[in-house]
Amino acid sequence: MQAPAQSSYDVVIVGGAMYGASVAWFLTDNPDFDGSILVVERDPSYEFASTSHTNSCMRQQFSEAINVKVSQFAADFVKNFRNYMGGDPRVPDVALHSYGYMYLADNAAFAATLRENQKLQAACGAGTRHMTPDEIAREYPFYNLDGIIAGNHNRVDEGYFDGNTLFDWWKRSAKERGVEYLTNEVIAMNRNGAGTRVESVILTSGEVVSCGTVVNASGPRAVLTSRMAGIEIPVEPRKRYSFVFEAARPLDRDLPLTIDPSGVHMRSDGTYYLAGCPPDDDRAVDYDDFVQDHSIWEDKVWPVLAARIPQFEAIKLRNSWAGHYAYNTFDQNAILGPHTKVGNFIFVNGFSGHGFQQSPAMGRGTAEFITYGEYRALDLRPFHFDRIVNGEKFVEKAVI
Repeated sequence: MQAPAQSSYDVVIVGGAMYGASVAWFLTDNPDFDGSILVVERDPSYEFASTSHTNSCMRQQFSEAINVKVSQFAADFVKNFRNYMGGDPRVPDVALHSYGYMYLADNAAFAATLRENQKLQAACGAGTRHMTPDEIAREYPFYNLDGIIAGNHNRVDEGYFDGNTLFDWWKRSAKERGVEYLTNEVIAMNRNGAGTRVESVILTSGEVVSCGTVVNASGPRAVLTSRMAGIEIPVEPRKRYSFVFEAARPLDRDLPLTIDPSGVHMRSDGTYYLAGCPPDDDRAVDYDDFVQDHSIWEDKVWPVLAARIPQFEAIKLRNSWAGHYAYNTFDQNAILGPHTKVGNFIFVNGFSGHGFQQSPAMGRGTAEFITYGEYRALDLRPFHFDRIVNGEKFVEKAVI
């Protein structure tokens, strides 16, 4: 364990993975913020962090306008990454592979939802098309479309990107700008007498560190961090499975990230393909449980792949892993902003699988809120914690 260089910081960020890195970097990039920042990370290898298990995809196909706009900023950020990083010639270009998402509907109700979503997305400037089975077949003849009555597809700024490059450079740049990254763990927090502020955090190595603002960037462990401040948050670890496979007869074009009605999704992954799904029994798991259930591949995923794309009848599994979603059980959308009572406790939690693609906008917005007490670029108040207190769900119909 490392000891902190100071006894007091303006901002203490609990968790140094994608969101800890994003908030830290955007704070350093805000010309009106000149405070000190400490990022406390319990495992600097990030071996079991959601960041390390991501499929790193991006889409604009949401049913709420703010979610579309959040992803549109992310797409612009990725495509212009070096410019956003100050034109640093060391920063690599990051490609956004825009083969798009393909949502497939096998019933009238979901087809109607897709049509409504397409209208909203188009109004936001997204390139989503609502397609008939014949239109899908003309562009992607490898699908078996039996039972499919409609689909939505968008090939504009939607697909795959290398999110770990963003993560690595946010960390590197933030450190160069003076952010202190500490290998340690926050194990407790001290509040003031009224319980309205966190005054300090206690590290596992024994140091007590005073703070102006605390940011909960603890991923699936978010509730463990919030409980130190006497706060409950509806976030739990849910297991998600990913499978990389090789096809004996590769497709002659990119495979969009296809969301099958079964719940299995699949996409191109370089010369291979990637598929994923939740378990049928989708419940909270232990924080250290990354054990794979190999029957899911044999009994669920492979049969769906072969049925939807007959060329995938002969495939070979090359790699697989289980990762954790930071799953918001309340409404599966991000939880941002301050706590309703502990005013200097800030959330960036509960992304439920959308975290990588939303990290540029959410990191920027959180930095704005810490600096100004308000949002300047996108109004992210619909994601604020107070909706949970008020029982007002922020419903997003396009959740995978």
